[in-house]
Amino acid sequence: MKSDSSLEKLPELLTLKQACEALNCHPNTLRKWDNNGFFKAIRFGARKDRRYRKEDIVKLLNTKSL
Repeated sequence: MKSDSSLEKLPELLTLKQACEALNCHPNTLRKWDNNGFFKAIRFGARKDRRYRKEDIVKLLNTKSL
C-alpha cells in the first residue's frame, strides 16, 4: 500500500496503471471489479478508456487496512 504522502500527490483521476500501482493489484482485477459494479470507472473517448477517482482508491485502501 502507498503511503499517505504519495497518495496525496496522485491526480484526482487516475489511469488504470496508476490505480493498479496504488492498490497493488493486476489491471484485470480492476477491469473485473468495474464490469461487476464493485468499483466503477469513468469511461471516456472512442476507446472507452478507464479512469478511477482518487477518492474511491483512498476509500478502498482505508477499508483494506482495517
